[in-house]
Amino acid sequence: MRFNTDPNVKIVMLGAGGTGANIAPQLYRLLYSLNRPVRIIIADGDAVEEKNLVRQNFAFSDIGENKAKVIAERYSAAFKLECEYIPDFIEDTRTLERLLDPRILPVYSEKLRQQRKYPYQLMPETVILIGAVDNNKSRQLCHEVFYKASNLIYIDSGNGEHGGQVVCGVRRSGRTMHNPVGTIYPDVLEITDKFPSELSCAEASISAPQTITANLTASTIVVDLLYNILVHGECSIESITFSTKSVNIKPTVRAKKKAA
Repeated sequence: MRFNTDPNVKIVMLGAGGTGANIAPQLYRLLYSLNRPVRIIIADGDAVEEKNLVRQNFAFSDIGENKAKVIAERYSAAFKLECEYIPDFIEDTRTLERLLDPRILPVYSEKLRQQRKYPYQLMPETVILIGAVDNNKSRQLCHEVFYKASNLIYIDSGNGEHGGQVVCGVRRSGRTMHNPVGTIYPDVLEITDKFPSELSCAEASISAPQTITANLTASTIVVDLLYNILVHGECSIESITFSTKSVNIKPTVRAKKKAA
């Protein structure tokens, strides 16, 4: 499907850990390269621990600091973009809906200058939600908000030790054009875990095994999808599965509907 490459862009990324912290460098680089205003807001309530250095994009000097703060400050400074982060977990519908609410902003372009008397047009932001979380309760929150939205691109990444999936859901004018992760993988919607803030210290210390290669592969796929949407203005991919053991990436292309 096609995407308008004129409007301003707002990206909200939930999670700055294994996948999110590895998405960030190339995401900021990509947004820097766009010839239009951009915003990126990173949210994560977790602090950097020494164990995170094995597969997450942090250094010893970051230990004890909030993950969203470290990532946002480091890469916004590197690419001279506005620094925006939330040092908390997003765990309620109202907060997430407020973050994703598109602003109506003037869009300037040479094409508009040639077509109209005034060189701008008021357009809503292109809003993209990136789910880089490690629990299904947060995905259930994103799923609920996705189906309430009129227009939203929701890219969710999930992986285990050696493989995983990335799903790109799209809502346009109140219709679902690409299905979100909770529709393609219904088990995501089963109540089997808790929000990060609900975990005890003992529970929080236990995590599913992952590898740096799985996190890097997932983050690369997310940035690939964003590049196609924001630069080329198109994306026919609804979901991707991958395995780092077999070095295999398999996309699922959204089938085109036949004309009636």
